[in-house]
Amino acid sequence: MEGTLLAGWENFYVIVGSCAGGLTGLTFVVIALIRDVQRPTGTGLRAFLTPTIVHFGGVLALAAYLSMPHQGVMSLSVGFAVAGLVGLIYGGAIAANMRRQGSGYVPVHEDWIWNVVLPALVYGGLLFMALLVWRKPLPALYGVAAASLLLLFIGIRNAWDLAVWMTVDRPHGPH
Repeated sequence: MEGTLLAGWENFYVIVGSCAGGLTGLTFVVIALIRDVQRPTGTGLRAFLTPTIVHFGGVLALAAYLSMPHQGVMSLSVGFAVAGLVGLIYGGAIAANMRRQGSGYVPVHEDWIWNVVLPALVYGGLLFMALLVWRKPLPALYGVAAASLLLLFIGIRNAWDLAVWMTVDRPHGPH
């Protein structure tokens, strides 16, 4: 069973991983272009931009991990648990950074939902999949696929929100 556990998932993780890598690069380009117009604060970057890049990186890392040959239940469980725990710990750092955001912007409920709550649910789901994979490997693999897509869409939404905020809502010019 272990040799065929991830059979059939190759294309899914190639597509998802490629999207995550491409979106990471595109986010860098957008930020570099916007930087010429205005200077974002360090706390603002740590609170909103860096987590988006980290989530894209997490999707890319999961895709790479799940594309490795000869994965068994043990290695999958350990990988899911590590990803889930690291993500939850990082979620605490995101929440702390959002609280001490010093750029004059006060995060609204939508910011907390998309930047803290939903990613925490995804990473908590990965931790749950680390346990589920021992008893029900197929549903666990679908759960990890759903978590990967959710994290990708959270990153897309947050990158869009940042791009819109930096180009429309924030005043331009020297600060």
